[in-house]
Amino acid sequence: MQVILGIIYHFIGGFASGSFYIPYKKVKGWAWESYWIVGGLFSWLIVPPLAAYLTIPNFSEIIKHTNGTTIGITYLFGVLWGIGGLTYGLGVRYLGVSLGSSIILGLTMVLGALIPSIYYQFSPKAGKDTFGMLVSTNWGLTVLAGLAVCIIGIILCGSAGSLKEKELKTAGIDTHGGAEVKTEYKFGLGLLVAIISGVLSACFNFGIESGKSMAETANELWKNVNPGQGEFLYQNNVTYVVILWGGLTTNFIWCMLLNARNKTFGDYTDKKTPLLRNYIFSALAGTTWFLQFFFYGMGESKMGNGPSSWILHMAFIILVANMWCVILMEWKGVSSKTKVTITAGIITIIIAVLLVGYGNSLKP
Repeated sequence: MQVILGIIYHFIGGFASGSFYIPYKKVKGWAWESYWIVGGLFSWLIVPPLAAYLTIPNFSEIIKHTNGTTIGITYLFGVLWGIGGLTYGLGVRYLGVSLGSSIILGLTMVLGALIPSIYYQFSPKAGKDTFGMLVSTNWGLTVLAGLAVCIIGIILCGSAGSLKEKELKTAGIDTHGGAEVKTEYKFGLGLLVAIISGVLSACFNFGIESGKSMAETANELWKNVNPGQGEFLYQNNVTYVVILWGGLTTNFIWCMLLNARNKTFGDYTDKKTPLLRNYIFSALAGTTWFLQFFFYGMGESKMGNGPSSWILHMAFIILVANMWCVILMEWKGVSSKTKVTITAGIITIIIAVLLVGYGNSLKP
């Protein structure tokens, strides 16, 4: 029953992550940097401490009494992840929900699985998987095989993106923001930012790990009041507050620079645009984005931190993001060959996720 609950929580979190960008499409007359930072204020500054306040009594005291080095490292990973989150938005903007999400999340899955194991190979910690375990056990080799399959899926998605760009140009359709295309499709630039995002987005998982002592404190305090009730469902909410401070720092600086460069500070008060509507949909997008990790933490409390939770989270995000791809008809007008290629890439990534999950299930 605990595993089933964990899967349900991860699905809800994956649905939130795969859907968060959709409300932004309802924002009218604002530059990207304007609606991104308004939504981000809800994602990184307003909703996380509200969630922690509602679920963890005196969460601020836990942060206050945590070692400064732990806070600093957790915040640093948040800053790095913030760059990944920033480029995620750009990747989706330039590649579309389907292609952008598939490439970014595929890379995040690969790096999120390998880098921690390499780190723990040189700095062993009880209960943590090392790279040596991956290459010397049946379950580890199965996980590595899944990662290899994932790379193939990413290559297929990239090939589909290249084919899409060529076909749209051949048909005379503007791939750089024309009215016929709902996305500002720029494959080369989009691929670059997607790779950067995929690399740095994995830092969120590292931030959770580096700030684990805060979650453990929340867990112990809860167990003292609720003995015999198992793991605390919301323990990660206190860690998210610190990680997301880092994410806010990166995104706020970048968006303010873009506002200044593009002279778009007026967006926030421009009465020629539907101001109330824009603020509401930006806030909805930002809140939806945070919910992915709110429910990820709940799922992790049922299944444990590590490959199972991270991979399951990524699998549901990819599935939901591509569900929206079908609804929004992002691949409408391209050839059957291109559609088959992107479908094959998406299916390959999903198979990779399942394979990695299966490998982890073989672990003693």
